[in-house]
Amino acid sequence: MADLRLVVSEAATNAVEAQGAVGARDRIVVRCQVAEARVLVEVIDHGPGFDPDAVPDLPDVETPERLRHESGLGVALMERIPDEVNVESGSDGTTVRLVIRST
Repeated sequence: MADLRLVVSEAATNAVEAQGAVGARDRIVVRCQVAEARVLVEVIDHGPGFDPDAVPDLPDVETPERLRHESGLGVALMERIPDEVNVESGSDGTTVRLVIRST
């Protein structure tokens, strides 16, 4: 559950920052669904959107370069931790879907 908390926190933080960047006052939506040994969480914002393919890869934790990154790791973490991740982003906002299966 700590992993789920981390990735949802990262997605929510990114949503708050994205909406703040354009002064959007809409609510950020966080939905959670628990069913059949999996948890699905959606975080939906109304920010400017971004290109998920343009996000740089997270440096390996064993390299000194990793120590230079204090922020901006949210998307990279969201790509590594959940069992499934789907990011849909456009000029009207971003929807992040995260799935973690129980083992």
